[in-house]
Amino acid sequence: MASRTPLPQIPGTNPFDGEYAKRGYALNKMCFSFNSAENRAEFLKDEEAYMRKYGLTEVQAAAIRAKNVLQLLDAGGNAYYLAKFAGIFGLDMQDIGAQQTGMTKDEFKAKLVAAGK
Repeated sequence: MASRTPLPQIPGTNPFDGEYAKRGYALNKMCFSFNSAENRAEFLKDEEAYMRKYGLTEVQAAAIRAKNVLQLLDAGGNAYYLAKFAGIFGLDMQDIGAQQTGMTKDEFKAKLVAAGK
């Protein structure tokens, strides 16, 4: 079996590797379920019961309650699946980018516009 070369560290990021995939399995499975409008409605009706149904850890559940994408990423969440969760609350990728950078959404949008010039 070949030895695995460690991934390079990028400040402020967590590479989504096998460890994170295992850690976030229940969270990502739940977020994937939000492809269905029926599941989104069930979640909104009783978030706690829905999280228990998928077996989220307390850390994951707390991050869901806080709607904190950075905490969800750290808890093993995959950005693609988390976008489905964020969409339930009308959050888009600019909202998520703002959370990741500690900016307001307007500041983050201005930064994107400036970077494109």
